[in-house]
Amino acid sequence: MSVQRVADFVVHARWDDLPDPVQRQAKMCLVDTLGVILAGTLTRVSRITAAYAARIWPGDGATIFLQGTRSSPVGAAFANGWAANAVDSDDIVRYAGHAGGQVVPAALALAEALGKDGPSLLAAIVVGYEVAHRIGRCWHDAHHIYQSEGAWGSVACAATAAHLMGLREHQVVEALGIAEYHAPNAPMMVDIDHPAMVKHAMGWGAMNGVVSAELAADGFTGTPTLLDHERYTEWVNDIGRSYVMVDGLTRKRKGFACCAWTHGAAEAARNLVEEHGIPLDAIAEIRVETFHEGLRLGTDLPTTTEEAQFNMAWPVAAMVLDGEIGPRQTLEDRLTDPELRDLAAKVTVVESNELNRLAELFERGDRRGRWASRVSIRDRAGKAFTSGLEDGGFHFPAPVWTEADIEDKFRWLGAMVLDEQRLDRILDTIWTGEGLSDVRELTALMGD
Repeated sequence: MSVQRVADFVVHARWDDLPDPVQRQAKMCLVDTLGVILAGTLTRVSRITAAYAARIWPGDGATIFLQGTRSSPVGAAFANGWAANAVDSDDIVRYAGHAGGQVVPAALALAEALGKDGPSLLAAIVVGYEVAHRIGRCWHDAHHIYQSEGAWGSVACAATAAHLMGLREHQVVEALGIAEYHAPNAPMMVDIDHPAMVKHAMGWGAMNGVVSAELAADGFTGTPTLLDHERYTEWVNDIGRSYVMVDGLTRKRKGFACCAWTHGAAEAARNLVEEHGIPLDAIAEIRVETFHEGLRLGTDLPTTTEEAQFNMAWPVAAMVLDGEIGPRQTLEDRLTDPELRDLAAKVTVVESNELNRLAELFERGDRRGRWASRVSIRDRAGKAFTSGLEDGGFHFPAPVWTEADIEDKFRWLGAMVLDEQRLDRILDTIWTGEGLSDVRELTALMGD
């Protein structure tokens, strides 16, 4: 049974037994996700969910980062999960979507509450990612409606929590089944069409995973999971032998904090302006040719952070104007900028069958696939400039990231809320995580 193999991996994964590339990737995932959480605390959704978690799940077990409050592990996983996706710069796994923004908050909340050490935290993160790759792939194949990350992420977070709690194999099986059965129905394209704080349902995934493991520990039972379906045996049974997170995980680069479907278009537009020296006041139209999901993002001028992130025109215009699309471009105080609004109003989007085919391949994990766009800029004199295909760096095998790359992105986001000295201490603590005797030393750095 495939689920028994998954449960065995969840129970017996140990940091010292993991290959060096896996250990390196786990630390980079932790740094990257903490950077997006830190910046995410600036958003309204983070403030709302932090206050709610502290009120509904009171306790002193775990830190709700940078919100001046604490909660039970369930509440902290919930609140920090929302913060992790609030600026939309968290990582993407090959077969599913955002994983770290759920797995890392769940792992940190329980590791802090249980007083676990650094190696235990890092091993739990690996468990979560490896289950996320597999359950996400099965989930998307089994569901006709595209459900967002909080759905399949619930199962990955249950695995993370079960590992930290030391559940036995039969309890792990139940935890996975509980999480899958109670997973949120999160129809992603509804939020693409009508952007709101619900987004990818990340907080629900992290919370559901922790709750499911806690229930399983008390004897609560769950239904069979997709991980045990005969159809998916080949996708699941290599867990613990093949680590998908090594080359099956890609990240949004420094300067990008918005829906990944926009990155290729934003990069193509910026490159055209720079390569041809096009004056911004001479631009008459920016035409984006993209795949269907990118078209669905639309071009309406945003009034909220979420509308700015799930939009094609705003990221393209921001990248052309500012050279980046990050929190400084999507937080509400920037959305009334007349220059940025004027440029965004010049963006039009069309769908391409060619790019649809590439996107379909990418979403199936096919190495030929790309989330690609092509951009044309027409100036007021009628002259047109056209780019090649750009994909924003999203392809597999994933581009190589160094520790320096991760640190650079972490500082770009983290500097919005913390001083350089504190960021240095967080990084030092993670890079030397094998020697961390208590995860509370790390979470204390993000507790105010």
